[in-house]
Amino acid sequence: MLTTVDGFSGFSVDDIDAALAFYRDTLGIDATTNEMGAIDLRVGGASVFVYPKPDHEPAGFTVLNFVVPDIDAAVDELVAAGVELERYEGMPQDERGVMRGRAAGQGPDIAWFTDPAGNVFSVIGA
Repeated sequence: MLTTVDGFSGFSVDDIDAALAFYRDTLGIDATTNEMGAIDLRVGGASVFVYPKPDHEPAGFTVLNFVVPDIDAAVDELVAAGVELERYEGMPQDERGVMRGRAAGQGPDIAWFTDPAGNVFSVIGA
């Protein structure tokens, strides 16, 4: 059995300054640089470590999910901040880019967007 005292997730970016500005100024997340030149994100009670990687390649999956109380309000806030929502071929997303799963009993309402490094994030309705 693995004995732990804490946990966190992490992912890379190619431009730490652009990432910090996006997380802190565009998204309004508690984001600071640390002594290693990486970014510490605090999202609710979760810690996320974002590190610079010169040969960064975005993952082909969602690396960070934000649970929000109202997905439509979250989408409005993202769009107002200049964030474009991702549209995926074959996904039943509405005109706003939200996949409405809750009403159909097929999972949560969710919308995706990317950070400046191309990492995929989502907002998920609580």
